[in-house]
Amino acid sequence: MQLLAVLGAVGSGSPAIAATDIMWWHAMSGELGKQVERLAADFNASQTEYRIVPSYKGSYTETVTAAVFAFRSHTQPAIVQVNEIGTATMMAAKGAIYPVYELMRDEREAFSPSAYLPVVTGYYADVDGNLLSFPFNASTPILYYNKNLFRAAGLDPERPPKTWPEVGVDAKRLRDYGAVCGFTTSWPSWIHVENFSAFHDLPIATKANGFAGLDAVLNFNNKVVVRHIAQLAQWQTSRIFDYSGRGQTAEPRFQNGECGIFIGSSATRADIKANSKFEVGYGMMPYWPDVPGAPQNTTIGGATLWVLRDRPEAEYKGVAKFFAYLSKPDVQAAWHQNTGYLPITRAAYELTRAQGFYDRNPGAAISIEQITLKPPTENSRGLRLGSFVLIRDAIDDELEQAFAGKKSAQAALDSAVERGNRLLRQFERASPDR
Repeated sequence: MQLLAVLGAVGSGSPAIAATDIMWWHAMSGELGKQVERLAADFNASQTEYRIVPSYKGSYTETVTAAVFAFRSHTQPAIVQVNEIGTATMMAAKGAIYPVYELMRDEREAFSPSAYLPVVTGYYADVDGNLLSFPFNASTPILYYNKNLFRAAGLDPERPPKTWPEVGVDAKRLRDYGAVCGFTTSWPSWIHVENFSAFHDLPIATKANGFAGLDAVLNFNNKVVVRHIAQLAQWQTSRIFDYSGRGQTAEPRFQNGECGIFIGSSATRADIKANSKFEVGYGMMPYWPDVPGAPQNTTIGGATLWVLRDRPEAEYKGVAKFFAYLSKPDVQAAWHQNTGYLPITRAAYELTRAQGFYDRNPGAAISIEQITLKPPTENSRGLRLGSFVLIRDAIDDELEQAFAGKKSAQAALDSAVERGNRLLRQFERASPDR
């Protein structure tokens, strides 16, 4: 691309001015990776001073690990994509990060956190409301269901189950009809502990889920979560609920028609629609109707873009302009519509609605409606807990014990809390803020 620019300049007799390259390490593969490449290409085409160079580095964990090692050898990128549960870890690396609010202020680029959805900015802001990283891809769990199977089983295809008791009834009807499983779910901890707690306005941990201090203590082993996990384990015995593994391993079971109901990320909506050979219905996360305050609002998953220190000043000017570009309503709306991630600004949501996207794509607005159902509370704002990648693994371990009937729900959650608190204390001792 630069060679062509040089040749063009030679042919025209004008001097060639090389654009400043800005490395962006990310964790988006497949279709999402193509969308990232498109974003970079569109920004690069919009001006001539800077060139965003995206580079796929593997999973979120692999991407962050690569950035850490690169920082030690002074070869770090200017921008790195980090998933939401890595926020506390990134905040602890104060000398390595350039907070986004400081960057935009220093480079005099317009940047208003109030333009973003509160449930998004709240997750990534400090105690004074300053955004530390740039919100990029945000998702939340929603319910998907197979309308064809619903019709065949005598269920109303236009009525998704709204509560957990309704999920149980509908899933049993699907099993009685002959479905391999009534319902399944991806991301067990994210959905059935983290978002379940937020939607029922229950804490994950003390200290406002970690936002108010590193000395937070996990406390999600309460009677409501215990009852929920116990119910899932009971349903597992007859495959009304059928556990399908961690991460996104459950999604293909819904796409191939095995399970009539699926709870997964809103960001997989386009993928599910493209690969399912049946009519897909959509609904909000279920809730237990006897829990006061439910439903509240769900929290987000996904990632933000963190800026790393010790890059040339020219690169930071380009990063600020790139973030300003990403904030444009038309850019945000296109990202939302093409990927299934949330439109993280109010203007992008309104533009998408005005363009008729939600009318043409029923169910696409459910994720927005769900995270904005009520103003976030301390319990539903999100979480900021160190080493949460490891804590989530511990939770998944214990949930699997409960679903397999090897532990009671109470014993499994007690163990998850105990293991998680050990990890929190290790993180606290290692933190420079201690």
